[in-house]
Amino acid sequence: MYLLIKGGTVVTATGAHPADVLVEGERIAGLFSPDSTPPVEGAQVVDASGKYVIPGAVDVHTHMQLPFGGTSASDTFETGTRAAAFGGTTTIVDFAVQRTGERIPDGLAAWHAKADGNCHIDYGFHMIIGGVDDESLKAMDSLVDAEGISSFKLFMAYPGVFYSDDGQILRAMQKARDNGSMIMMHAENGIAIDVLIGQALARGETDPINHGLTRPAELEAEATRRAISLAQVAGDTPLYIVHLSASQALEAVAAARDTGRNVFAETCPQYLYLTLEDQLGAPGFEGAKWVCSTPLRSKHEPHQRDLWRGLRTNDLAVVSTDHCPFCFREQKELGIGDFSKIPNGIGGVEHRVDLLYQGVVDGKLSLARWVETLATTPARMFGLYPRKGVLAPGSDADIVVYDPNGRTRISVDTHHMNMDHSAYEGYEIAGKVDAVISRGTVLVANNTFHGHKGHGRYLPRGLSTYLL
Repeated sequence: MYLLIKGGTVVTATGAHPADVLVEGERIAGLFSPDSTPPVEGAQVVDASGKYVIPGAVDVHTHMQLPFGGTSASDTFETGTRAAAFGGTTTIVDFAVQRTGERIPDGLAAWHAKADGNCHIDYGFHMIIGGVDDESLKAMDSLVDAEGISSFKLFMAYPGVFYSDDGQILRAMQKARDNGSMIMMHAENGIAIDVLIGQALARGETDPINHGLTRPAELEAEATRRAISLAQVAGDTPLYIVHLSASQALEAVAAARDTGRNVFAETCPQYLYLTLEDQLGAPGFEGAKWVCSTPLRSKHEPHQRDLWRGLRTNDLAVVSTDHCPFCFREQKELGIGDFSKIPNGIGGVEHRVDLLYQGVVDGKLSLARWVETLATTPARMFGLYPRKGVLAPGSDADIVVYDPNGRTRISVDTHHMNMDHSAYEGYEIAGKVDAVISRGTVLVANNTFHGHKGHGRYLPRGLSTYLL
């Protein structure tokens, strides 16, 4: 079966040019200049005239069905991957979890059971290590060799839940150095943060804004610098800082990269658009909707300006969502009277492509950089390239047709995530996802979903191809 995407402007990480894209089965067969496209009898034609044709977006930081804070993330793999597809994301890499006291294979099996047969788009897993010991270190090797899991997340935050001390982190980094995998780091000084939280609650400061005030940028920066130092001691282990939100942490990443270190970082749309004062500080308990960690930062400091600049200069390599949605009713409300009990997470897997395109419209990113941060670099960073993240012969036919003349209004009334609110309610985007294709199958067209759960396949990943 053939599919021909005709008349559009193909945008890749290296630029834009008019081209038709021919798909045969699940793979891209070729790209042709408009006057040289071969006739293909019986091909399904997608008209992309006046529109951009880009690789399907790759979101390498999601948390579907994650148990957290006495509840679980409200999107299942079924609802979350359907919403992702509506937003132009055709691949996710979610986090399987080893809880403290649990065996890594058991944690991984639980996540396979959640996802298998339920995903609308392709998916892979990172592994959260909740307890670094001899058994888990040995398991890291087997996951790289046999399971296609080549990245491991550690936490410097959440003592008693996911926290690893510096010695445990160093041991895991040494193991990653030996097997070629990537260490992903939640970089916040959780020990100091817990002191600040306790002091705030003792003073009766219980509103959601205190979530941000007790997780200051300095403690994100300190942890980031410490993680970079530990990676260097371990032998320049590849290090990827997740959900970077603060100028000071970005400075530490940039300084390491300037010396040629394999240090990388992502940011998320919430840190580019939302603020501590306007969202976390909303009247009453409303700010709970925007409780996430790392927290939203102050609009009176240059964090957002610096993050956009970091995206342009590649000190920030990737934009992911850290999609971890909780409903306001009954879930976020668990923290009424105690901000530390508000489940941490914001939903946004459906909106990343649009929100970053608004950066193009506003002159903060180029078209090529838009595609690079959303698709190509994530695929390269986490061992999916060139199967994903690029429009090239032989690559999976994961393709998005994007209409720069369309408009998108973000609202709980129209989104497809399993949430009772939107973190970006009322935002207007000067652009619109027009069609979404996953492995040659049209999932979204004319605002209608044509996919089915079970279409998405598990993706065993290789090692990173983005290392210096």
